Amino acid sequence: MWFKNLKLYHLTQTLELTEEDIQDKLAEFPFRPCGSQELATMGWTSPVGQGEMLVHSAGGKFWLTLKKQERILPAAVVNAELADKVALVEAETGSNVGKKAQQEMKEEIIQRLLPQAFTKNSFSHGFISTQDNLVVVDASADGKAETFLAMLRKALGSLPVVPLAKQSVQEELTHWLTDDAVPNDVVILEEAELRSMEEDGAIVRCKNQDLGSEEIMNHLSAGKTVQKVAIEWDETFSALLQEDMAVKRLKFTDVMTEQNDDIPKEDKLAKMDADFALMSAEIVRFSKRLVEIFNLQQDQE
Repeated sequence: MWFKNLKLYHLTQTLELTEEDIQDKLAEFPFRPCGSQELATMGWTSPVGQGEMLVHSAGGKFWLTLKKQERILPAAVVNAELADKVALVEAETGSNVGKKAQQEMKEEIIQRLLPQAFTKNSFSHGFISTQDNLVVVDASADGKAETFLAMLRKALGSLPVVPLAKQSVQEELTHWLTDDAVPNDVVILEEAELRSMEEDGAIVRCKNQDLGSEEIMNHLSAGKTVQKVAIEWDETFSALLQEDMAVKRLKFTDVMTEQNDDIPKEDKLAKMDADFALMSAEIVRFSKRLVEIFNLQQDQE
């Protein structure tokens, strides 16, 4: 299971946790399916998709999976039924149905239709590396990452974390291009987002573009800064690195993903374990490198 996005958080206090400790705490908040009148439920489930263990450990890192189930009740369906009912009542009574009465009708329709609605499952993955004081969430949006952290905090009782970078690194990313100050283990690819510092300022998004070209340099000279830039890191993965240190569109190289191909396909658990150990170790290594490159030690004090 290879993460696609990274939200990186620094543990401000060392957590003394074992696999058994985490299992016991997560077991108090397990996933359960939606009831007939519930719009959504959320809880912890097996990261490897089988068994009762809600945590999977490898190399001192704890892999956790949050499962959410939602009932799919399209607004168009509800609104169509509501319109029909309102029209019927108005025809029978000869008077308009007020907003309060319409809201009550709508709630009745939702309650009636919910048990028939299909359900959709979604999963949020993350891991804790207590030895590195690091929490990683595979999420592209802040809201999804914050939900994962909130549920984890609820289960553990405490989760003292701050973003790996508490301040924007847009100036440093900009210097990578303007001053040719790219770290030696980073390769700049051909995609970026530039933004003017002015309120409601211009935004320039480019793909398949040489970021050292005169056109890009003109934008930077005019005061725009780098908000996102596509990189390849240490021949390990490519990704879109953002000014808030979020990582999106993470794609590990074939050299990485094929390392465990010698494990028999039928031994899925062993393959998942090996892939997670490999992936999480590289993510930790990358996070430490980010701390070095952007001098984030000060942010973590």
